[in-house]
Amino acid sequence: MTRLPLVLGLLATFAAPALAREVPDAGRPALLLHGNYCGPGNRAPAAPTDALDAACARHDVCTPDGGLPSKACNMRLQADAERVASDRDQPEDLRMMAGLVASGAALMPSAPAAPVAAVGE
Repeated sequence: MTRLPLVLGLLATFAAPALAREVPDAGRPALLLHGNYCGPGNRAPAAPTDALDAACARHDVCTPDGGLPSKACNMRLQADAERVASDRDQPEDLRMMAGLVASGAALMPSAPAAPVAAVGE
């Protein structure tokens, strides 16, 4: 039971919108959960540390500076993290973190979809 508050805290942190790119000298450190890219902020241009970190790096790329990622971007991170979580060739601790990232991606806010123009407008 002692892990429950930690997991809930990590989920709450990860649910915050991720910063898309490195913010040089902004005085805001990256709040990373894993590797160089998983969590708010990143350590660009550092290389991703593993398959999960690479998925997080792709998510950072599709997140606009200071904005929210699209729903499609969040869904891709969720799917990529779920693949890592279910890969028995990955270490157990990485698979557990990937499951946490997948759950967090499902809860992340996303930018509203652009309105679709009616035919003939």
